[in-house]
Formats: sequence, C-alpha cells, structure tokens
Amino acid sequence: MKIAGETVLLTGATGGIGRVLAEHLTAAGADLTVTGRDADALRELAAPLGARWIPADLADPDDVTRLAEHCAGSSVLVANAALPASGDLLEYTPEQIDRALSVNLSSVALLARLLAPAMVDAGRGHLAFVGSMSGKAATPQSSLYTASKFGLRGFAHALRLDLRTAGVGVSLVQPGFVGEAGMFARTGAPLPRGARTVTPGQVATAVLRAVERDRAEINIAPLKLRALCALAVQFPTAAARLQRRGAPDGAGPLIVEAQRASR
Repeated sequence: MKIAGETVLLTGATGGIGRVLAEHLTAAGADLTVTGRDADALRELAAPLGARWIPADLADPDDVTRLAEHCAGSSVLVANAALPASGDLLEYTPEQIDRALSVNLSSVALLARLLAPAMVDAGRGHLAFVGSMSGKAATPQSSLYTASKFGLRGFAHALRLDLRTAGVGVSLVQPGFVGEAGMFARTGAPLPRGARTVTPGQVATAVLRAVERDRAEINIAPLKLRALCALAVQFPTAAARLQRRGAPDGAGPLIVEAQRASR
C-alpha cells in the first residue's frame, strides 16, 4: 500500500532512527502521529513535520491502550521503539526484565491487537515492526535483547499468516549495527572487530519499502553479517564456534556499560 495519505503511528520516534523514520514517512505523504516518553522531544520533532504527538510509556499497558485509543483508525503502525537490554541476565532485577520485554515485545503485540481490528474491517492496512539481526543470531551479553527480537520475528511472521486473507500486511525490518544514530551509536563504543554499519536512512528506506511492497522480512546488514545470521538460524552450534574463534574483543563490555542506564 502507498504511504501517501495514510494515517501512520510511529513509536520510538525521538530516538535517532525514529527521527529519520519520521522524516521519511512525512516526505512520503503520511498523516503522521509520533510517540515516545519525552514530551518535549516529541513536540520539537513534530512541529516542523506537521505531525501529531502523543507521549506514552510503552512499558505501561495502560499507556499503550490509551495510545491506541487516541490513534484509532490508523492504517499503518510502524513499531520502532526498543530498549537495548544488554548485559548479563543475572544483573537484572525482575522489574528491569519486565520493562525490557514489555517495550520490545509485549507493547508491539498489544498495539497490533488494538489497531488491527479496524484494519481488518477496512480490508487494508499494514503493521511494520523494526527488529534486529539479533532476532536471527544470538550474541554474548544480550540474552534479554535477543529473546525480545527472536520473539518479535516469530510474532511478525505468524501474524502475517493470520492477517493475510484480511488484506492487512505485516512486515519485519531487521538492521544490523546502525551508525550515526540509534542505540548502538549512542554508546560511543567502537564497532566489534570485523563489523560494519548501516545508516538510519537505509533502515527508514527499508521500512517504507516493506510497507509499500508488502515484504515479509527485509534484513539491512552487510553481506557477511547476513550470511553469519543465516548460518546461525540453521546451525547455532557452528555459528557459536565461529564466534569463539575470534580474538577477545573489548567492544562488548563497553557497549553494555554505556547502555546500563537504559535498563
């Protein structure tokens, strides 16, 4: 479906990738509503774009429900919000575990549940989820984040099957490391050895392409990472062995420490 003229709800709009997504969606002609936790940042983002803005904490189901009520009738959902949720699981409190899974997975499912019925009734609409290549391959110090992204990938593909005959599309866009903006870029940590980045613009372009062409999954990452993740899907033990072969890399602990305050 063409985005021009459609009513679009974008979550996680005030993050680096979210801002670029908001700009791309507006340029494509969307009637845009943006949401995030920071009301001041939302207002600043929305004003030049002519977008509506609604503050909401996606870790709170009541806030998610209120957001869906305000955005009833949206024909496109772009679920971009996520927490880094990096580090050793044993360091997390129960409340931090719940928050990570709520923002990264449960809120997406709840928004889809609340917004999709109107799309089904209309016989048209699209749900686009921004995941991660971590939804295909496990990495150290990322058990919660990886769990949420594995879950999001399964949810997206199964929901796509359920809604296919109703005329509602479901897409998943999975970036690798994103440079310039986003949760990795904010850490200021060096790239893990051998890794390369993609840009926020590439992610945004992929999201628009997924909606307009009804693509099930688009992976935005260098060829080497896509190949390693494909290997991990089929042969996780072999993929883990390849990871262990590399020399110790100091980037991981730096990333975890920089993201600790986001738990």
